[in-house]
Amino acid sequence: MKRLQRVLSCLLLSALLAGMLAAPASALSDVPEDFWAKEDIDRCVTLHYFYPETDGSFGVGKEMTRAEFLAVLCRCLGWKPTSPPRAVYDDVSEKEWYAGAVETAYRQGAVTSQDGSFRPGDLITRSEAASMLVRALGYGSIAGLIQDMSLPFRDVKANNGYIVMAYGLGLMDGTSVTAFSPNGHVTREQAAAIMMRLHDKLHSETTSRIGIAVAAENLPELKGYETVGVAAAKLAYNGEPQVSTFMSSAASKAIQAAVRVAGSKALLYVTGGAYHVREGESEKLAAVLLRAMEEGNYDGLFLDVTGLTAVSQRDALTETVRILREKLGERPLYIGVEAPSWKGTVFGYDYAALGEAADRLVLRFDYKKETVAGRTVAPLEPLEQIYYALNRLRGVVDADKLTLLLTSVGSLWEGREPEFFTGEEVAAIAAERTTRSHYSDRYACAYLVREEGPDIWYLNGPAIKERTQLARLFGGGHLCLSDLNHALPETLEAMP
Repeated sequence: MKRLQRVLSCLLLSALLAGMLAAPASALSDVPEDFWAKEDIDRCVTLHYFYPETDGSFGVGKEMTRAEFLAVLCRCLGWKPTSPPRAVYDDVSEKEWYAGAVETAYRQGAVTSQDGSFRPGDLITRSEAASMLVRALGYGSIAGLIQDMSLPFRDVKANNGYIVMAYGLGLMDGTSVTAFSPNGHVTREQAAAIMMRLHDKLHSETTSRIGIAVAAENLPELKGYETVGVAAAKLAYNGEPQVSTFMSSAASKAIQAAVRVAGSKALLYVTGGAYHVREGESEKLAAVLLRAMEEGNYDGLFLDVTGLTAVSQRDALTETVRILREKLGERPLYIGVEAPSWKGTVFGYDYAALGEAADRLVLRFDYKKETVAGRTVAPLEPLEQIYYALNRLRGVVDADKLTLLLTSVGSLWEGREPEFFTGEEVAAIAAERTTRSHYSDRYACAYLVREEGPDIWYLNGPAIKERTQLARLFGGGHLCLSDLNHALPETLEAMP
């Protein structure tokens, strides 16, 4: 009986302590009902990202130190403080309450050690907060690449890349239309608003998976896929727009059956290029696409046109898609386009109009190849290109429609074009005694180093998760795999 009483007493004490730590907003003496950050504060306290002050207030208006902000950021990201902590900065004693959080953040790359000091008691500036946020997400390299990207703020003279990203990802706002106030300090309520924006983006439930099937054989489990594109046709031209079918009817029907059994929809996936999109022929092109879709008994259409550069091609594609939207009604319409590129403007796509008409705007990214220390570096769908495209399209296309087309097989460069390897081939090469497996944090991409021949690059589980996270930060998170039949198993498993 006494043991039971002790247990009940402990449970009651725990409940009381939990109530104290997660005090509702109404119990916070300095947070009125109409306060602009009330909801963010309430949620942050409930989630234990913040704790109330000893007097029962939240501490509205109190400026945060670097140590306090970093501790809150660690809680928001689910990073457990190192215990027992070890000193990584000259001015951070292992006995301080924040020592474990500082060490964890340092190991995660959220903070750096250039002069050996952290300055834990200094008030954190808005510029420093932007840096911590971006570094914590793993985007320090991207921030370095985009430091020359324009900002609407006239008072930003340094740390541009980090501020560009914190602003572009929707984590921090300016203090006015033209000012960011980089040297201003962050208050507790401002930090609460930032953390809840980050929390909501990282825990978004809006993600979906899409895939392209190239054959009836070796299909993976399709349950959970929103749609599957059946790669059965391509555009042709012989005086008139045409659709050329190259998959047998039996194979197409087998894929469609598997897709529908999984509770998904099968779309006719049609590819084409600049040669097939011609001024004045939009109605004819739309008609042949619709006929091919209906004759094949598909649930919708996935049109993927690449290589457009002229304004006339842009307008012809836009008009074709508008006609398709009208004729398809509620049936799905996906449009594949080349994503805005670092190399310059792509004139061939009216992203706003296409995004308005399509259910999904699927972004295809350039393959990037460079030589580093004598080796060919060729990551698939590089994060910086994804960031650039999503940032460029922010406010232009509904983020919930944007979808990333990800290469689901291995790739290497020897000549002018990449050579692709199936998941089985990548696994076999990885198993060879002389092959070494690596993962590039810089590019968030896996690769195999062989004794002879170029490295093979591929998207493994961590790489898929990195790209999903970046898409979620922009309010999306939809992914489309380029080849379901030959995809790497870990790529399939990592899909959201």
